[in-house]
Amino acid sequence: MLKFLIVCPLTFIAGFIDAIAGGGGLISLPAFLMTGLPVHNCLATNKMSSSLGTSVSTGRYALKGYIPWKTALFCIPCAFTGSAIGANIALLVSDRPFRLIMLAVLPLTGAYVLTRKELAPEGQEYPFRITVVISMLCAFFIGIYDGFYGPGTGTFLILLLSGLAHMPIRKANGLTKAINFSTNISALSVFLLNGQVILPLGLAAGLFNIAGNYLGAKQFEKGGTKAVRPVIITVLLLFFIKVAWELLI
Repeated sequence: MLKFLIVCPLTFIAGFIDAIAGGGGLISLPAFLMTGLPVHNCLATNKMSSSLGTSVSTGRYALKGYIPWKTALFCIPCAFTGSAIGANIALLVSDRPFRLIMLAVLPLTGAYVLTRKELAPEGQEYPFRITVVISMLCAFFIGIYDGFYGPGTGTFLILLLSGLAHMPIRKANGLTKAINFSTNISALSVFLLNGQVILPLGLAAGLFNIAGNYLGAKQFEKGGTKAVRPVIITVLLLFFIKVAWELLI
């Protein structure tokens, strides 16, 4: 019961943040780790709860027309493949190499967000083919990261799709949801096949994550694009502190 009391409220908050600007895993994964469960069980069960939550925000974004399906249909197979690769690697090795990389990448990412006047300037979109190629590469490599470790996946996707592919922020966020849902399902499938998911805890946390994602998606629809930059900066700062702390202890 204590595990449920720790995990469920925090996965609700994680879902709310994830729906607006990604990065919900920065809250939900530590919540699972706080229960004292083995690391692989935490990664796997967190994938179940985040998959359930992301399905809601993805569905809501789709209904609102925020997902660019012509691009998404190319990205989803790349995301699925990358995440399956990452999840299989996660079952074999520790996550320390990725944490070391993140320690260098996060300050640079934060500086990028702070120094840009706009995350995705209007009127500067690339031709469709270039957008698709960049988006597919982002989906594949971030998919590997999400399957292997995960926290901050949505945030990194929004930044890459808006910065590299020059997508407007709403379209970038919509495509992020489609990609992130694919990476979650792919990694979850690998973890389920390997018996790493604690089903009762994952399902309960998933219900709370669904509620958070639903409310977060509604907030985004009401003008959440204005909140994207400060939320991203907060997520990146928390992630940096988390990674640094984990490497020190």
